[in-house]
Amino acid sequence: MPGHGVALSDIGTTLFPVTESAEGLPTAATAAEERLRLFSFATAEKRGEYLWVLRAFDHARAAYVVLLHASEVAETLARMPEAPRPTATEVGPLLEQLHQWGVLERSYDGTRAATLAEYRNRHFVYQFSQAGYQAYRAVADVLGARLDEASLSRLVLPELLADLQALAQANRTGDAERVYRVLNRLDTALSELADRAAHFYLTLGDLVRTTEATPEAFLAHKDALLAHMREFSMDLARFAPRLAAAIAEVEDTGVEELIARAGACDERVLLSVAEREADWRARWRGLRGWFVTTAEAVAGEGNSVTEAERLREATMSAIAAVLSLLRRVTETRKGGVSRESALRHLAGWFTAAPTTESAHALFDAVFGLGRPRHLAMEHPDADVIPPIRSWWDAPPLEIARTLAETGRPPSPGAPSRIQRNDAGIRRLREAQLDAQRARAEAARSLASADVHERELDERETEVLLRLLDAASTAWVPVSGKVSGTTGSDSGVTLTVSEHPGSTTVRTARGLLHLNNRKLVVRENTRARTASGRP
Repeated sequence: MPGHGVALSDIGTTLFPVTESAEGLPTAATAAEERLRLFSFATAEKRGEYLWVLRAFDHARAAYVVLLHASEVAETLARMPEAPRPTATEVGPLLEQLHQWGVLERSYDGTRAATLAEYRNRHFVYQFSQAGYQAYRAVADVLGARLDEASLSRLVLPELLADLQALAQANRTGDAERVYRVLNRLDTALSELADRAAHFYLTLGDLVRTTEATPEAFLAHKDALLAHMREFSMDLARFAPRLAAAIAEVEDTGVEELIARAGACDERVLLSVAEREADWRARWRGLRGWFVTTAEAVAGEGNSVTEAERLREATMSAIAAVLSLLRRVTETRKGGVSRESALRHLAGWFTAAPTTESAHALFDAVFGLGRPRHLAMEHPDADVIPPIRSWWDAPPLEIARTLAETGRPPSPGAPSRIQRNDAGIRRLREAQLDAQRARAEAARSLASADVHERELDERETEVLLRLLDAASTAWVPVSGKVSGTTGSDSGVTLTVSEHPGSTTVRTARGLLHLNNRKLVVRENTRARTASGRP
C-alpha cells in the first residue's frame, strides 16, 4: 500500500517515513520563481521567528542531527542563548509555513506512533531541503557579514603561481586526483580574489563619497590604505607575466586531458561526465582570461584587456580617488570651514528664520531655485485647440524664451547690439604672450649653464620644478631599474641621469637635494634655431 505509507508483511506491520512533496506550490512556476520563494521567510511578518527556527535546524545539523520534530525544535531553541522560548504548538505552524515555501522538507515519522491511529495523526519531522539550506546560509551570511572588513588578497598571488606550476606537473604525470584538487583550489582562490577586490573597491567608493567618515579617522588610516593598494598593484604587475607563463606551461601539457581528468574525479555524481567537463572547461577559460588575452581579443573581436590589467587599473584609480579625498580633507582642515560646518550653519539660519516666507527666500537664494512662472496663452488656432481643453490633453505650446525667463513678452524691436570687449581681450592676450616670453627667457637662462654650479633665481627655479614634474611621471617603474628620464617645457629639455652620490641645486627658494641623480638642462635644437643662435 504505497499510497498510505504503510508496508504489511507476514511478521507484522512496519511503518516507514514517507516524504511528501510541498503542497500548494504552483506547478506552472518557473525554476527561478521557485528559488525566489525560498527567501520569503526573510521578508515575512514573523521573519524573526522563522529565522530562529532555521537556526535551530542549523544548530542540530552541526551535531549531525538532520530530522527534527516540533518538540525537538522547541527544546533546541531553549538551549540556545538569546533565543525565544516557543512551545511545540507554536513551532508547528512555523514549520508548516517553511515547508510550504520549500525551505524545509516534511516526512511522516512512524517511529513516534504506537498505533495506526496515532500514525494517521501525522507526526511530522522536518529537515532542510537542499535549496532551502542554501537560502538560509545566504541570509545568515548577510546578517553576519562585517562590511568594514575590506582588503585585497595580495598574498594569494604567489599561491596561484605555485598551484599553476603544480597543476602542470600533475597533468604531465597523469595524476588525475591531484589535477582535480589543484584545479578546484585555483578556482576557489581566484573567485575569492575577485570577490574581495569587488568588496574592497565598493567599500572604498563609499568612503570617498560618504560624509560619515571623520577627517581624523581618514587621516589616521590613509598611509596604511595607500600602502596596501600600492603593494597590491606592484605585486599584481610583477606576478601577472609569471602567471601568464605558468598558464602557457599548463596548456602545453594538454588542456583537453586536463579537463577530462578533472571531470572524471569530480564527485558531483548527479551531473553527467559531459556536463562536468563542460563546467570545468568554462572555469578554465575564466581562469585563463584573468591573465592571458583571448584569441578573440587578439583578432580584434573582443576586449584586449585582461581581468588582471583591469583590476590594476581599478587600483590606480582608487589610489587617485584617495589622494583626491586627502587633498580635500587637508584643504578643509587648513581653511577651517568644512562642508559639515557650512551645512550646520545653514540649518541654523533656517531655524532662525522669522517667517515661512523668509525661509523660502533663503532656500531660493542658497540653492538657486525660484518659483515656477505661470503663463496664460491661447493657441493660435482656437478651433483646433479650444481654451477649455485641459493642459494634460492639449499638445505643448511654443512660447518665446524671453517670456519663459523674465515673464515679459518679447519686444518686436530689432535685436540689441552684441557687446564686444575687444580691449579686454587684447589686454589678456598681451599678458599671456608676456608670460610665455618670460617663461621662455627663464628657460634659456636655465639652460645656459650647469644648474649644479650656480644659484637659480625665482623664474629659473619655477621652470626647473616644472621640468622635474614632467620627468617624474616615468621615474618609478613597475619592475627593473630606470637609468634616466627626460622632461621638456618652454623649449628646453631636462635629463635626469644616475650619479654615484647625491647632488644639490641651489635655488632662490632653498636647497634641492637629489639622491643618486644628476640634472642636465639643454636647449632644444628647434628653439635654438628659432632664436638665431648656432
